[in-house]
Amino acid sequence: MTKQNKKITAQTNLAQILEQPGAIDVLSRYQLPCLSCPFAAYEMGQLSLGEVAEQYGLPLAEILAELNQKTD
Repeated sequence: MTKQNKKITAQTNLAQILEQPGAIDVLSRYQLPCLSCPFAAYEMGQLSLGEVAEQYGLPLAEILAELNQKTD
């Protein structure tokens, strides 16, 4: 993903998402556990939003809609 605010998808990794303005606020509202996990800090470039949402039962479609609205 470039600085041109490319559309965020389920395959986008967390490191790329966190580069986008306002993304951390959205992810925090959904209590994404990876934001506070010390182990996840090492894997941010490999963990996709879809994988994390599935693992923790988070509403992926809602998160994607909010993230993409923030970055448009």
